[in-house]
Amino acid sequence: MSERAAPFYCPYCGDEDLRPSEEEGHGAWECAACNRAFRLKFLGLLARGVRRDTTGGDGI
Repeated sequence: MSERAAPFYCPYCGDEDLRPSEEEGHGAWECAACNRAFRLKFLGLLARGVRRDTTGGDGI
């Protein structure tokens, strides 16, 4: 991956004054409004078309 995932707002206070955190490493962001740090992490792609059977049956 060549670019960072960039958040649009702080998940804690909703403010938009965010900066990449140099001290916390890759994917970490700092909010200037509430003085909190958080990390973004890409988990993977979801397989579209694959559905989980939550009924406990055989899907019929």
